[in-house]
Amino acid sequence: MGSVCVEALLEELRVFGLGYEEEAVPDKLVELCMTHRLAQSDLANELVAFTTTKEDGSHLTVDILNVFEHEVLNKRVTKAHQKRDNRYSGIKDINTIQGLIDVEEEEENLLDAYTTPSKGSQKRNITTPENPRSKRTLSTRSPQLLFSPNSFSPSATPSQKYGSRSNRGEVVTSFGSVQDKSWSGKGGHGSSVKLFGPPEQSLTRSYKFMFQKFRDIREVLSWKIEELGDALKKHYKIEEFTSVLVPAQEPVTVLGQIGCDSNGKLNAKSVILEGDREHSSGGQVPVDLSELKEYSLFPGQVVVMESINSTGGKLVASKLYEGVPLPFYQSTEQVEDLELQMVLVACGPYTTSDSITYDPMLDLIDIINKDKPDVCILLGPFLDAKHEQVENGQLIGSFEDIFKHCLKMIIEGTRSAGSQLVFVPSLRDVHHDYIYPQPPFSCYELSKGDKQRVHFVSEPCTLAINGVIFGLTSTDLLFHMGAEEVSSSSGVSDRFTRILKHVLTQRSYYPLYPPSEEMNVDYENFYNYVPLPVTPDVLVAPSDLRYFVKDVLGCVCVNPGRLTKGQVGGTYSRLYIQRQDTEEERKSPCIAAQVVKI
Repeated sequence: MGSVCVEALLEELRVFGLGYEEEAVPDKLVELCMTHRLAQSDLANELVAFTTTKEDGSHLTVDILNVFEHEVLNKRVTKAHQKRDNRYSGIKDINTIQGLIDVEEEEENLLDAYTTPSKGSQKRNITTPENPRSKRTLSTRSPQLLFSPNSFSPSATPSQKYGSRSNRGEVVTSFGSVQDKSWSGKGGHGSSVKLFGPPEQSLTRSYKFMFQKFRDIREVLSWKIEELGDALKKHYKIEEFTSVLVPAQEPVTVLGQIGCDSNGKLNAKSVILEGDREHSSGGQVPVDLSELKEYSLFPGQVVVMESINSTGGKLVASKLYEGVPLPFYQSTEQVEDLELQMVLVACGPYTTSDSITYDPMLDLIDIINKDKPDVCILLGPFLDAKHEQVENGQLIGSFEDIFKHCLKMIIEGTRSAGSQLVFVPSLRDVHHDYIYPQPPFSCYELSKGDKQRVHFVSEPCTLAINGVIFGLTSTDLLFHMGAEEVSSSSGVSDRFTRILKHVLTQRSYYPLYPPSEEMNVDYENFYNYVPLPVTPDVLVAPSDLRYFVKDVLGCVCVNPGRLTKGQVGGTYSRLYIQRQDTEEERKSPCIAAQVVKI
């Protein structure tokens, strides 16, 4: 390193206001460049970033440079050695491989515990593509649908397993009954799709995120506890809540939020209750559940319980008050047209895991054109962040361009059917904002003729379809909450029903706290847009877990499954809805529903 390098380096540092007084500083800078093999610009960048964190960093000294070398440069060397040492970490002996297989089997058994057993059930399909690939047949799709995945991926070949499936169109579960067995709609004729509630309660545009204070999060959680506590207090006519920290020899009623006493999974021995701010000042106390015969708890659940707290250090729960859902929406408008409407619901991914071709999506478009549903609700992901070719950077085009071509294929491909289209984003949409609640898609410009029938909504959202209230979410809340729930029951209990009851009685599309590690939650907007405004008539909650249609507390809850599962085809759902006369006693407007193989 010559003096030119030193002068240039010092000049760069002066630009950022860094000077020196000790004569040994330039020699020390030369030493750092030579020892750690850094270019002058790289050293200057590292040094500027380091000194901004120090109070007296504007004047460089030898001592500061020694600390900089120890805390920054030496760690770079350590990381480089670790990276080289891990090059052969993929080579494993037979015992290590067998251990990995055992771990994978345990994970499969855990997932099987969340599914409903059925005749001839098999283990879940492995979702990684087989390698090497066998011969594949060329796609016979017509090019007039204006989508060519080959322009985005050098290996865009159709999935052999998906193309050879034999159970297409099979009805796998049903709800209600239909006199006419042929499912068809009127192609959106007379259908009305609009956001439910006042405009300020609907998320309609992007917002700034990545900056929230812990105090603001605490405020949102406190408001949630207080609001649900007031509703339960009014419903059960409870006189007053008691602090969770005050010793009580007689049963008292306390209000709080369920939590876990550690970073692990919640269990019956690790339950704590965090009291509300008004009565308990946010104090936390362990809960003994041994006296309860039946319970179902998860982190973040707001509960009211009767308990004894003899020492002030532990609650012995004797009774849990059932949560109370919001009322259903009752329209005061008199509507003459009470015709049957068909709604189709599908959830991504819309490609198989071993191919970027949108063959499953094309099949769905064929079904839409054939059955002409009045409304099609399509939930993301449309370009899945978990797809192997996305993760490995094998796509040639940008994520946004591929997404736009996908939307173009759907919108123009269903124009002849005339169906109303509703697009719900997903946190797995690789091109979209990775934040919850998630704003609607905004990158696609609709033509004048499509604006009346295409609707971009947020995740989650509440829609009114001809007066029937739909709650929509693409987040896998069943899996997230099922993994954290702890329960005890004297009889046969359905996990899905319990979780869906929690969603309705906690009055939120995502009541779990802390959220799943794969979730990024903005709590200021969470408070505004994630609570349920009313109990929906139909709740759509897609999940990787088993598909179903259930009536829970009068709300028809649908898990349509995913359109693809790994390399094979999945399922979608179709519903018949009919708005009821306002003068009659309430009946579910969902007349019938089915989950069907694609």
